[in-house]
Amino acid sequence: MFGLLSMVALFFCIGCGENFYYQKKYTLDEQQWTYADSLQFEMTIPDTSTTYNLYLEIEHGTDYSKQNLYTKIHTTFPDGKRLSEQISIELADKTGKWNGNCSSDVCTARIFLQEGAVFNQIGDYTFTLEQFMRINPLPSIKSISFMLEKTKPDQ
Repeated sequence: MFGLLSMVALFFCIGCGENFYYQKKYTLDEQQWTYADSLQFEMTIPDTSTTYNLYLEIEHGTDYSKQNLYTKIHTTFPDGKRLSEQISIELADKTGKWNGNCSSDVCTARIFLQEGAVFNQIGDYTFTLEQFMRINPLPSIKSISFMLEKTKPDQ
C-alpha cells in the first residue's frame, strides 16, 4: 500500500512541474565554465508544424562579477548545416540588480532565447553552447540548462 501511495505522490509532483518537450542541465565542475566545456543539447524534432519556445537557465553565484555572459550558440540541423550566433545574456540590470530568482548566494535566471521557433526539417538537431567571455575559466557559473517548450496553438 505504501508503494502505491508513493507512486501516486510521485506522479502528482511530476504533474505539477513545468512540462518541457526537451530539457537538459549541465552542472559545471568547480562552478567554473571553461572554453573547453562546450555544452551539447541534442534532440529529435518529429514534425515541422509545431512551434517552440527556447530557453536557457543559468545558475550563478551572487559573486559573479559581470553584468552579462557572452556565449556562442551553434545550431546543427539534420542535413548537417551549421549556424552560429553570439548571444549576450543579461544576468543583471544596469543598476546591478540580478535578473531571476536569488537566494543568499545563488541566482537562477531563465533567459528567453526565442519565441515561436519553427524547425523546418524533421530529424536530429544539436545546439552547442560555448562561453565567449575574455575570462577562462569563468568563475561562479554553477549550471546551465536548455529547455524547449511546445507552444499551444492559437484558438
